[in-house]
Amino acid sequence: MNEMLKIPLTDVSEAPPFRTRARQALGDDQLRRNFRTAMDSLMTKRLASMSDADERERLRELGNRTRARALSKLPELLERLEANLTRNGVQVHWAETTAEANAIVQQIAERHAAKLLIKGKSMVSEEMDMNHVLGAQGIDCLESDMGEYIIQLAGEKPSHIIMPAIHLNRQQVGTLFHEHLDEPYTTDVDELIQTGRRVLRQKFFEADIGISGVNFAVAETGTLLLVENEGNGRMSTTVPPVHIAVTGIEKVVENLRDVVPLLSLLTRSALGQPITTYVNMISGPRKAEELDGPREVHLVLLDNGRSQAFADSELRQTLNCIRCGACMNHCPVYTRIGGHAYGEVYPGPIGAIITPHLVGLERAPDHPSASSLCGACGEVCPVKIPIPALLRRLREENVKAPEAEPHLLRGQGSKFSARERWTWHAWQNLYTSPLLYRGFSYLATRFGRFTPGQLGPWTEHHSAPRPASRSLHELAREHLEKRP
Repeated sequence: MNEMLKIPLTDVSEAPPFRTRARQALGDDQLRRNFRTAMDSLMTKRLASMSDADERERLRELGNRTRARALSKLPELLERLEANLTRNGVQVHWAETTAEANAIVQQIAERHAAKLLIKGKSMVSEEMDMNHVLGAQGIDCLESDMGEYIIQLAGEKPSHIIMPAIHLNRQQVGTLFHEHLDEPYTTDVDELIQTGRRVLRQKFFEADIGISGVNFAVAETGTLLLVENEGNGRMSTTVPPVHIAVTGIEKVVENLRDVVPLLSLLTRSALGQPITTYVNMISGPRKAEELDGPREVHLVLLDNGRSQAFADSELRQTLNCIRCGACMNHCPVYTRIGGHAYGEVYPGPIGAIITPHLVGLERAPDHPSASSLCGACGEVCPVKIPIPALLRRLREENVKAPEAEPHLLRGQGSKFSARERWTWHAWQNLYTSPLLYRGFSYLATRFGRFTPGQLGPWTEHHSAPRPASRSLHELAREHLEKRP
């Protein structure tokens, strides 16, 4: 098992660029079949669970207002959350960067001489690259979510924020279990799940610390709410003597009443379920009279670029996300290239708008352009994030000239090209000056045969456009002259 935990993952800094990864994914027929099958199933389940269009839109509007209200009070709610959690016996830590968050977790682990951490599902821990960072210090992190456990065996990153191993089919999972766990090869899904549970069960009792994410943090009561279907989250947060929860600062809500519509939206949008099997509410460590639960609970609140998004009234809407993955399930680009093509923690439409805040536009310059702008992501978002509009905004930030008005977004102008800017200015002048336009049309029709046959990426899949020998204006004039 320890050897499995040390399987190296690809270093993002050494990974090929997005376009290269996307081309590779498009050439993988098995990957495309796996995603197409999975996405069709998820879209069907979501629609069935929200068949009443009026009720669905009312709930989406309520979810949008709830998240917007929480964000409008974010600093105040975070302070109230800390005060109530501290009163409940939870130790709250603040981290501006992932390095600071990892240092906090490492310090807690070292204080308890911990050698094995067992993790429930947590995308923020993926942001932190916790497994690698702690692994380098001799502290093993074992994933207990079945999807996360499978990709840990494979030495991969999650390809979906809800279903990390969605890019693999049962034959591929059966091969992984056979090779890494020395289990008989099988493609029976129930047998594979039972095998994973059998291997992980003892690890919950051996682990020194349990790690979890947080779906919602309730400021009013100082409660950490975690939803799941497998029970691993409950085991990770109650069996080890120490529990560390890690979450982004945007997950706070005002009160328990606000959680009700958000839970309904989350489960139905993500998996088409009315509710998940487990809804865990954690408000403190084990009390003296209680028989189970951790003796010590910590919460690490991570910023990691979220304050940057919060500072902009438009981009702030990115923080409304409840991490359901519905935008991915309906995205034609994500469905064809999968999650690994993006090369970052959050793929798909939500990844395209949140990743620039987390890592900077200079590291993900192509993400905002990895969209057809069909609008499906915005239509299905349970909290009505205007994803297409935010993608257009980020594209604009991407090509701003270096001398443009400074903006908080890191990497602004990463795709700026003086030649492209000059070309668009020339196009503007051409189409706003009748004299220039007529001169250009005359030359283009007379010398169209000299048009280049290769015009960059366009001609990879299209024929190069060639001007007609006569312009439309010329043909119209001739037609009018011939009329009796």
